[in-house]
Amino acid sequence: MNDLSATFWEARYQSDTARWDLGQPAPPFVSLLASPAAPPPGRMIVLGMGRGHDALLFAQHGFEVTGVDFAPSAIAAAQASATARGLSLTTLQQDIFDLGEPLARQFDYVLEHTCFCAIALEQRPAYVRLVHQLLKPTGELIALFWAHSMPGGPPFGTTPEEIRSLFTPYFVVDHLDPVTNSVASRANQEYLARFTKRTA
Repeated sequence: MNDLSATFWEARYQSDTARWDLGQPAPPFVSLLASPAAPPPGRMIVLGMGRGHDALLFAQHGFEVTGVDFAPSAIAAAQASATARGLSLTTLQQDIFDLGEPLARQFDYVLEHTCFCAIALEQRPAYVRLVHQLLKPTGELIALFWAHSMPGGPPFGTTPEEIRSLFTPYFVVDHLDPVTNSVASRANQEYLARFTKRTA
């Protein structure tokens, strides 16, 4: 099994081999926030936020954002970017799977982008339960899933069918749509999701 510990991810940042880092917010999130379907600002947690490009995009649009990562270099980079841009960002250097009970039902939104594909496959059901636990009643998951078919990982691939199967017991699948403005290396492989928490 791959070593997916904090030490592994920190080494990737230190060696500048964090290839999942786009150096900018994901274009589908930019488009969403500029559209009539943009979610209203609220309290958001970003899981595995990396250097914080997506977290800061939502902060810029009025969201109260908490970003979580267990790589100290990623946290430091996100904090530095927030300070430089005059944006408010709360950061937690922590394993996401330790968040559940302390932060249960505290967020209007969970933002997902390249965290789901970075965790071990056997952790995916626990990830879904974590997202459900973090959200307030009727809270929403906003996600950009990378549904590639490359062997191995991380990043680990998925399919729209797997996503629906994992999330449907806990969420209403409002949208799971292919996007047309992914970065070139992920073209035709990404799905923008908006799932509402089930409360019964």
